[in-house]
Amino acid sequence: MARKSIDLLVATPAAWTKTALDNFDVFLADHANCERKASALAMSLVVRYPDRTEIIPQLIELAKEELEHFEAVYELMQKRGLKLQKDTSDHYATELLKHARHGREERFIDRMLIASVIEGRSAERLGLIADAHPDTEIQEFYSQLYKSELKHAHVFVHMLLKYADEDAVYKRLHEINAIEADIMQRLELRGTVH
Repeated sequence: MARKSIDLLVATPAAWTKTALDNFDVFLADHANCERKASALAMSLVVRYPDRTEIIPQLIELAKEELEHFEAVYELMQKRGLKLQKDTSDHYATELLKHARHGREERFIDRMLIASVIEGRSAERLGLIADAHPDTEIQEFYSQLYKSELKHAHVFVHMLLKYADEDAVYKRLHEINAIEADIMQRLELRGTVH
């Protein structure tokens, strides 16, 4: 798939990687929850926008891929003797979603673009884990997930461009990216995916 999303405006601080590695069990539990929620999001878009027939097959495929990621992270947790944890509020995603506009078309555009940005940030952070983790098996695992999440960032924009004007999409994507950068700079440093 051709590149469709745009680069993040701010990088994750180096201290995040150390925090995530120092609390890797916590990171894994949070990562599992993120993959589960990503699968649910894709299916919720199918339910909310059944008239968007051109993208329903891609949304279903995306939901399945994210569910497979959830299963893979869960299996890694089981190998380490870890259990799933109750989901906690994702301040990062909550803050981003506050900026989604109202109105059916505007909301559709913003939900798709926010999903793209979240996938881009997730990819960046999974890539940092892949580069820094001392275990080569975990490095490989996260390297594969990095590539998949980056692809998902592009998929959301690709799907949206079937239904929205390209200039309007990229103008709004730049706005959301700027909002995301501001949120990132204000977030407390935690060893979680977001």
